[in-house]
Amino acid sequence: MQFQQLQYFVAVAETRHFTRAAERVHVAQPSLSQQIRALEKELGAELFSRARGNIALTDAGEALLPLARRILADADTARHEVQELAQLQRGRIRLGATPSLCTGLLPDVLRAFHDLHPGIRLLIEEGGSHDLVRELARGALDLALVVLPLPTPSPALTTVELLQEDLVVVSSAAAAAPRRPVRIADLQGQPLVMFRHGYDLRELTVAACRAEGFEPSFTVEGGEMDAVLGFVRAGLGVAVVPRMVATRAGRDLRVTALARPGLRRTIALAHRSDVAPPRAARELQRMLLRTRAASPTDPGPDA
Repeated sequence: MQFQQLQYFVAVAETRHFTRAAERVHVAQPSLSQQIRALEKELGAELFSRARGNIALTDAGEALLPLARRILADADTARHEVQELAQLQRGRIRLGATPSLCTGLLPDVLRAFHDLHPGIRLLIEEGGSHDLVRELARGALDLALVVLPLPTPSPALTTVELLQEDLVVVSSAAAAAPRRPVRIADLQGQPLVMFRHGYDLRELTVAACRAEGFEPSFTVEGGEMDAVLGFVRAGLGVAVVPRMVATRAGRDLRVTALARPGLRRTIALAHRSDVAPPRAARELQRMLLRTRAASPTDPGPDA
């Protein structure tokens, strides 16, 4: 008994017509009839009654039909399970993230994922949320870590909140800096090292300063995360960065909390609503969503 024979049998049983069944399974009608006769010979019983051109199941056919459907369904399930497993042994994930998340959140998560699935290539694209949303929409990314609210809300994207993260002020360890939490208003007149345009952190910091009634003063602007931290180390000014980035920045930077209510940003995981991410991307998605349990809720003491 062959799977192909069972497939042909089910097609005839459901269409009650040999020609239409042959069209359904994309085979010539004589070949289908031959395989059905071979199956009947092997089982030792006729499966169809062909009286006067009407096709009907015999008692033997009625007994075989649910079994054949189950066997074919199990075979299809097995095929998909093996394919899913193969996707976790090789393949790629195209993940977009803001530069600060590449520095703060992703290294530990990607290392854990790589340890479990070393055959999966991880392709990372850094960019602001606006750029990442555009790349998701055109199918260039499987997943993206973005900052909410999105600059341009899109019904074609599904977003799941991942965590909320505190922002802190970093300054050179050699510079004089208060040990107590600072207010946004305390940044008035302070030299700030500022990110380039399009950076989510830039927009958030500038908006917070304007809400306090002043325009921030920039000594250097236009850098990416590593450049901003380097300029701060050199004593060119202070910067507002995510706490996860600050804790990885090293002892040559002083980290000072912002006084309550402080500044926080919401990180979300996004993917296209109309296309399910590949199996490997869904596995990474599950690992990232586990980080919600570790979402910081307290600004913590100054470092």
